[in-house]
Amino acid sequence: MTEHTAGSTVSRIGSDGTGQDRILEKPSFWRRRRGLILTGAGVAAAIALLVALASRFAGVQGSFSRSTLTISTVTRGDFVSDIEADGQVVATISPTLYARAPGIVTLKVHAGDPIHRGQTLAVIDDPDLTSSLEQEQASAESLRIAWQRAKLHAARQLTELRNAYQQAKIDVSTAQRELDRSREAYRLGAYPELQMLRAQDALQRAQFALQEAKARYDSQPAQNRFDIGSSKALLDREEERVGDLRRQVQELTVRSPVDGRAGQVAVLDQAQVSSGAPLLTAVALNALEVQVEVPESEAHELATGMKADLEGDGQHWPGYVSGISPEVVNGSVVARLRFSGSQPQGLRQSQRMFARVFIAQLHDVLVVDRGNFADQQGGGYAYVVHGDIARRQPIRIGAVSLQKVQLLGGVTAGDRIVTSGAASFHDASSVRLSN
Repeated sequence: MTEHTAGSTVSRIGSDGTGQDRILEKPSFWRRRRGLILTGAGVAAAIALLVALASRFAGVQGSFSRSTLTISTVTRGDFVSDIEADGQVVATISPTLYARAPGIVTLKVHAGDPIHRGQTLAVIDDPDLTSSLEQEQASAESLRIAWQRAKLHAARQLTELRNAYQQAKIDVSTAQRELDRSREAYRLGAYPELQMLRAQDALQRAQFALQEAKARYDSQPAQNRFDIGSSKALLDREEERVGDLRRQVQELTVRSPVDGRAGQVAVLDQAQVSSGAPLLTAVALNALEVQVEVPESEAHELATGMKADLEGDGQHWPGYVSGISPEVVNGSVVARLRFSGSQPQGLRQSQRMFARVFIAQLHDVLVVDRGNFADQQGGGYAYVVHGDIARRQPIRIGAVSLQKVQLLGGVTAGDRIVTSGAASFHDASSVRLSN
């Protein structure tokens, strides 16, 4: 039996004396409070866990499935920014030849025929123009004869006036001698005074005639120049007409301005054409370029001189941007690419080619796969993933290519960011990601 006394417990084993009484020790405080302590520790751990979870998910504004997102890792390496576009080979020099006058055209070549500079490609028959040229040539010849006649007449007149002037000088000398004899004879009483006065009058008449002859002779060269100049002006005007008509007749023969091949023929042989009608094109095959259409959104990055890679028929050729159109047509900008060095052999006009223009080539930079995050608010922020939480933080974006985006700041190598699908976060500061 067992008896309890104050402060201790006495246990008696058996009534036959085989047992003996033993004093039991009082349980310690920790043993008596163990259940309570364990319960408190569990509660504290739960509270700590709740605090940690609350701290972790503070500011979380929603939960999203990872399957709807694209998450990429930021790496460090080389970056190539480029623009890719389909294009076709075009001739830098491919003039279209037009009819300069109405008439019947006779073709001398067919589309695709080899041609050389100065070769006759087509001839236009215009009888009216040819007849006009012949008439004007006859008129010009007539005026040329009139001009020659005017020169002969002027020379003859000048000779006659020179002779008249010389004769007038002789007449003055003769009259002077006659006056001298008359005066001497009058002094000696052989001539009457009237005879002397007549000789004096004759001298005055001869002197006046000399003055008139000299004036006509001196003024005749100017008159001759005027007459000859008038005839020459009429001849020059007529020759201008002849020259213009001759040029028009020569233009009836259409000649190639380049070496290459005949391109598209726009008319049929022996067809009636009007003035200004297109006849055919001449393609210079030694000056070919590749024309590409670049979307307007990417065209602002293009600049002349940028290097390019041109691919066609399984081959690659280096090139560069030679020109960019200043206008936008149907949302695209036309750019022209030239081959670096010598032009490849065997190229054909309108041949399809693939072009890759290198905008930038950088080394040892932070890059990440391209996604629509680069377009959100101008690429000023991204969602960086930390475990199950994606937090919105500012970043700086550099060059952009079709596959990669250069990052200038806000992240480090190894960070994982949401590259696509973050639009559904609605600019939340942080979100929770679920599997």
